[in-house]
Amino acid sequence: MIPRILIVDDEPSIRKVLAAHLHRFGWDAETAPDGAAAIAKLQDEPYHVVVSDLRMPHVDGLALLRWVEQNQPGLPVILITAHGTVDSAVEAIKEGAFDYVTKPFDKDELHQVVTKALATEAINARRVHAAPGGAAEAIVTNTPTMREVLRLVEKVAASPTTVLVTGESGTGKELVARALHEQSDRAGKPFIQINCGAIPETLFEAELFGYEKGSFTGAVSSKPGRFELAHGGTLFLDEVGELPRDMQVKLLRALQERLIDRVGGLEPIPIDVRVIAATNTDMRKATDEGFFRSDLFYRLSVVPIHLPPLRERVEDIPLLVEHFLKRFAARLSKPVPRVNPEALALLLAHPWPGNIRELENLVERAVLLAESDVIGPGDLPGLRPGGTPGGGLGADEALEDLGLKEYVRVHTARLERARIQRVLEAEDGNVTRAARRLGISRKSLQTKMKEYGLRDG
Repeated sequence: MIPRILIVDDEPSIRKVLAAHLHRFGWDAETAPDGAAAIAKLQDEPYHVVVSDLRMPHVDGLALLRWVEQNQPGLPVILITAHGTVDSAVEAIKEGAFDYVTKPFDKDELHQVVTKALATEAINARRVHAAPGGAAEAIVTNTPTMREVLRLVEKVAASPTTVLVTGESGTGKELVARALHEQSDRAGKPFIQINCGAIPETLFEAELFGYEKGSFTGAVSSKPGRFELAHGGTLFLDEVGELPRDMQVKLLRALQERLIDRVGGLEPIPIDVRVIAATNTDMRKATDEGFFRSDLFYRLSVVPIHLPPLRERVEDIPLLVEHFLKRFAARLSKPVPRVNPEALALLLAHPWPGNIRELENLVERAVLLAESDVIGPGDLPGLRPGGTPGGGLGADEALEDLGLKEYVRVHTARLERARIQRVLEAEDGNVTRAARRLGISRKSLQTKMKEYGLRDG
């Protein structure tokens, strides 16, 4: 697919020059004369990046950014600003803008920034945004392992300690990072994130630490890096396992000494930043094989938080489905649909390799395209009948006459029993170890074993 870029500027000559420049790189560039026209286009057609002037009449670049953050989270917005409004652009980055370039803009710099934005959009095509009540409230769960994660988040949020969040793609690592930020005393300060897998290796240092004017080709003005932008707040290093080896040394120094050096700078800059890192790779294996420095790994993982994949918290699927149904129905101005038992059985049976993000995308599509207020198997493409949820928990014909709530209750009980049985078998019947692995007390486990007719080994 050819990347589609929306250029927004009230000056026709700038729109024409920018569009011609981006077309030369094989990108599809369209234009809008102001923020209002841009919003109309964004509502009608999909775009991969927005490049917008900061100062425009009527709806300016900042208002456009806020609309995008609210309605199309994950769509990168790059701002074009004059030298006199650089401070405004920096503040805009703290509000969620991807980056900014200054007028008169350098074409090479613009190309680099757009390339980074496209890479970020491709890797992170759907950023998980918190619910109105905050990131912690957006973590929907009723499983012991995830409740333990939430307790740990609450316990360590107020400290300045670095945290390493691990888990497969789509498990909600960014939500946990945001929850840590929002529950800390830094909540009113910037939350700045960078996807280490989306930045070309040659640009990492400038991206993290900033640069001075003239320090390299294209550096037409000085620019703060992500550490400076996050001063007083939180810096979220997503996919930190992708950090180049030479940058690992410089990141370690920044964490230990609380000082950074801009590229081309002469004086170290003190920083006050809480770092939260996340990865979906096996960091211990990466350190053993020499791809990641062990000293940086230990520095980042002072408090490790692991998020289980959705296939290990199947009990949460009905709750998550209900949560997403309400969210997307409200966003699309449609009545909240219900899921029939056959469709729910398919959802429970699916292995969810894309985890919660995959489930979220599927529910959004179902709400958008369903032709009635009941979502059935035909509204869930890619989920094939015949699977058994939770390992042998098929949809008995005897359950088909139950209402949805009772159906979910019965299936949840079956899922819980199966999960307990599997853990007990894995721990050779040792109740103490099984309870620890399930995240509940030994007494609670014994009560559930009695309830489900499971023997104490």
